[in-house]
Amino acid sequence: MKELSQRQQKMLEFIEEFMDEKHYPPTVRDILRGCGISSTSVVDYNLQILQREGYLRREPEVSRGIELLSGTHARREIFNVPVLANIAAGSPIPVPSPEALADPDLERVEIPPSLARGKGDMFALKVKGTSMIDAFIADGDLVLVEPVAQPDNGDMVAAVLTDDDEATLKRFYLEGDTVRLQPANSTMEPLRLPASKVAVRGRVVGVVRTM
Repeated sequence: MKELSQRQQKMLEFIEEFMDEKHYPPTVRDILRGCGISSTSVVDYNLQILQREGYLRREPEVSRGIELLSGTHARREIFNVPVLANIAAGSPIPVPSPEALADPDLERVEIPPSLARGKGDMFALKVKGTSMIDAFIADGDLVLVEPVAQPDNGDMVAAVLTDDDEATLKRFYLEGDTVRLQPANSTMEPLRLPASKVAVRGRVVGVVRTM
């Protein structure tokens, strides 16, 4: 291994500290912001050098596809989670069976074990819209969902409005016989529906950001 530049050393230290705190690897944009770098191409160039010199392994097509090759974060296992659908109007979300989750034709996203949490039935949904933007979930992000039918108040859920077969991502509150589905967007009003008109398909347990 050749001696690293000051920038490469700073990036490597940032990746290690990020993984210590978050227990999963940073994205390129995380590194850009954390190290005060001006462009993603500069981050990408220096990651290539760190990989070439044997400090890390990287999957460029995977958002968090960085694996350190020395120290406490070496040889982290990566899990594949199926992407079942968009969380958007017009397509209900089925409760996935083990057979459906094992379908080899499904799109999949790779996540670290800290996000998988040992749950083999987890699936992912692609977010459409900005109803949860104040919770730092943006259009195009993937939410990781654990199948549940009866969430706790305050849980972020993937739910289907059964009258319209409309899928939505909101925080769940059961208030008597009514369900309040609360967006995390100050410009949007909550949805209030009879509890019988809301079918929860799962609870959000993680986010894979695309930006």
